[in-house]
Amino acid sequence: MNAKKILIPIIILIFATLYFSIFIVKEINQAIVLQFGDPKRIIEKPGLNFKIPFIQNVVFLDKRILNLDTPPEEVIASDQKRLIVDAFARFQIVDPLKFYISVGNERVARSRLSTIINSRIRNVLGRQRLQTLLSEDRTKQMSLIQDGVNVEAENFGINIVDVRIKRADLPPANSEAIFRRMQTEREREAKEFRAKGAEMAITITSTADKEVTVILAEAEKKSEIMKGEGDGQRNKIFAGAFGQDPEFFAFYRSMQAYEKALIGGETSLILSPDSEFFKFFGNIKPQTQ
Repeated sequence: MNAKKILIPIIILIFATLYFSIFIVKEINQAIVLQFGDPKRIIEKPGLNFKIPFIQNVVFLDKRILNLDTPPEEVIASDQKRLIVDAFARFQIVDPLKFYISVGNERVARSRLSTIINSRIRNVLGRQRLQTLLSEDRTKQMSLIQDGVNVEAENFGINIVDVRIKRADLPPANSEAIFRRMQTEREREAKEFRAKGAEMAITITSTADKEVTVILAEAEKKSEIMKGEGDGQRNKIFAGAFGQDPEFFAFYRSMQAYEKALIGGETSLILSPDSEFFKFFGNIKPQTQ
């Protein structure tokens, strides 16, 4: 019984020792084995590993490419124009021992990198004009920023893979002033367009009225000419007919005169019975009472 009581704690101790001695490094990690805070081993390959329990401990570091969003930074360009720059970076821990000694952990590394990136952004972009920062030349400036940040990040065992500007905006006060200026400019252009449109409308209307007047005058002229030619042709026909049979023509003209003078209306005619107007009615004798 006594041997059994002694054996059980020994077995537990052995299992505890094995448990605290074994650690696994995953594919996405690299590990540093520390002994009382001093680095003893660097493990970069994934797999099962051992350490001295209760004396050594393990710090795991990510070996993937990590993202870093820096806080927005106000940059003053060389022409004294202000710009709010929001950048991000991608970095990788390439020297875990130097990383651990210089910054200790990822949280501190991110804070240090944010400060370095923003400082480099101010330094590089501050030497450029605002127009350059908003043009395609901004790619060159980002390369200069990345190279400068990499020089300092090497001291932390970090490699900067990329630095990019997510957004570059004017400060709110400047944006509002520019918006108001653009709005005023658009309103001025709209007024000019409307004035030009009104002027063109008046010109077109007056031109159209002039053309209508000319067309109507030409049409009236042609109408009068045609009417005159028609009257002349009619008179010519009448004259020809009158020449062939003057008596019939006189009779025809008298019938037309009778039609217009005697049919309808309230007009009264007082004529002598032997008037020339009634010569085709024969002898008209006056009535006796």
